[in-house]
Amino acid sequence: MLDLNKEYTISEVSDLTGYAPHVLRYYEKEFDLEVPRNDSNHRYYTYKEIELLQYIKMLQDKGFSNKQIKLIISSPELMLSNQEETSLATVNENSYLDTYQLAREISMTLEEEFFDKLFCHISQGNEQSIKIIEELKDEVVMLRNELNSKERDVLICENAKLKMKIKEKTYEITELNNKLKKAEEQQGGFFKKIFKHS
Repeated sequence: MLDLNKEYTISEVSDLTGYAPHVLRYYEKEFDLEVPRNDSNHRYYTYKEIELLQYIKMLQDKGFSNKQIKLIISSPELMLSNQEETSLATVNENSYLDTYQLAREISMTLEEEFFDKLFCHISQGNEQSIKIIEELKDEVVMLRNELNSKERDVLICENAKLKMKIKEKTYEITELNNKLKKAEEQQGGFFKKIFKHS
């Protein structure tokens, strides 16, 4: 468990995250991280920066590229779409992503394209119609598998974002509890002094 009030050195963060110090310095620029510095201009890390680095590592382990991760961090309301690595689709945080409906619509579109191509080739009386039909069938299967993979990536990313938010709220609550405890201790000491003199 990370100490909320501790300032960690780069070597301590290296041990905690598994990233070498030079990688941490590189990622500071790569992901536009705002790593604080002390009066001597040395980097130090709080639990927030460490959590973010662990989040980056988790996304890398899931197969996301640094380019994708940078987009997720800089614009958490944006998700990777089904088109290509750099294209994005806005997802409203309050909206529900109906993956079944999305898969159904794509499947129906693929089915229409499949039959359009099929009838086109049959009407031409092409001798290779059977081969072309088999190729189209394989293409539909491949596209459906790709759709399932992309859908899984979106759900993994959404789940990671929610976990990150829960951790942030947990740390905020812990910080508030610590502040409340300190305030109560200070007030208790104040009243003891008053009653001691009277």
